[in-house]
Amino acid sequence: MIAKFGGSAIGVDGEFIPIIIKRMNELKKDSKIIGVFSAPLILQHGKKRSLTDIILDLGNKAETGENVKIDLVKETYEKMLRFVDDKYKDACKDTIDSFLDKSLQALRHASEKKEFADVVRSKALAYSGEILMSHMMNYILKSNEIKSDAVGFDIWPIITDTNVESANFLPSHSFQKAEPMENLLEKNDVLLIGGFIGKTIDGLETTYERGGSDRTAADLGILLNKKYELKIDFEKDGSVASADPKIVSDGLDDIKKLSYNEARMAGMFGMKILDPIAIKEILENGVDLPIIITDMNNPKKITVIERKPEKNDGNPLKIVTGKKNCAILRIESSASHKLFNSLAKEKRYSEFVVLSPFIKDDTEFTRILFLDADYIRRNERYILSFDSLASITYNRCVITLIGDEMWRVQNIASRSSSKIGEAGLNILNMDAQEETSRIIIVMEDVKDNLEKAIRAVHSERQKIKIV
Repeated sequence: MIAKFGGSAIGVDGEFIPIIIKRMNELKKDSKIIGVFSAPLILQHGKKRSLTDIILDLGNKAETGENVKIDLVKETYEKMLRFVDDKYKDACKDTIDSFLDKSLQALRHASEKKEFADVVRSKALAYSGEILMSHMMNYILKSNEIKSDAVGFDIWPIITDTNVESANFLPSHSFQKAEPMENLLEKNDVLLIGGFIGKTIDGLETTYERGGSDRTAADLGILLNKKYELKIDFEKDGSVASADPKIVSDGLDDIKKLSYNEARMAGMFGMKILDPIAIKEILENGVDLPIIITDMNNPKKITVIERKPEKNDGNPLKIVTGKKNCAILRIESSASHKLFNSLAKEKRYSEFVVLSPFIKDDTEFTRILFLDADYIRRNERYILSFDSLASITYNRCVITLIGDEMWRVQNIASRSSSKIGEAGLNILNMDAQEETSRIIIVMEDVKDNLEKAIRAVHSERQKIKIV
């Protein structure tokens, strides 16, 4: 079992660690466990924040030459010492000091060079966050008489390319480095490893994009599936619902089964189930692993994600979700093929969907919906270089209906658009494709347009009857 615990599962200053200990004891009854950990949450100015964001803020300050401190980060780990037995406490304190010193050195280097990027950024994040958290959990589990160990960076099994800040997993090289981790697993009931962090062939620290701990869990599944009978368990504060509970309060359904395709689409379009790239990497490597989303507080409440789940006679419209901060690129279709090839091979970037084309002045244009406008802003010159007539429109949000068998619902697209109209909202673009099992509705990203649209469409979901 590969069990991933994200920041919200750990909680502020490790507040949910007692629940994690309970879950580890339950899970290890049936199998050995590899626990993948994200960075914990921190309370800053009365708001919950990821420790990752705290370090990124410090890094940005360091770039200006400011002398930064990591006292708040250290306080968080020191508070977690309350879960460590006295016989391990000194060793745990030394580990905290050692790792945070590496992170602080990286921040000081950023201050000297006036640049917080690449390996400096990765080191600051790795040793203050995910790697340190996995070692912290090792001492905590040992304190609870669980036979455990943590994977050191010297035997790190997740090997990536040199695209340091948004690294790509290299399976063939990772297979060659997996044996020391496997040996450590054989000696223990639970093995801990930090998510999000990779290592180049030359031994340098790298990071995935945000949400990368999900990818780490998937990558470990890819590495170990031939040797072990595996499943991946994402431990969260709830299973999957038919919409975000923070947006929709009435008529929510628990979703018990999803296909890989449905889960990936939902993840791409804003549903915080798991990083869609994690499923993409599983598919690219020809692996078929069951994935479970578990409500930590009620472990009987789960969502099972499979490549091809058994036919479900429930509501075929499984999820209504949405995403803000999108952008649409209009580019000549003849030039779009080169862009797609470059994004795939050079950038290894796939967080976009191709909408229906249009013709203007006898020229066909392709429309591409990018789901991260910030990525487009950072790479605008690169993207526009493929076509001098290309244009980008920002301030777009997208509402998405997801379900592999939505084709069984009569007039679902028109019914959804009608509900959005009744809510007083303007649809800029609508794209429905039977082959991709999704309906996309594009709107202007202003005020609470997205939330209103999700509530409107979800209210229609409850009325769906299969004819």
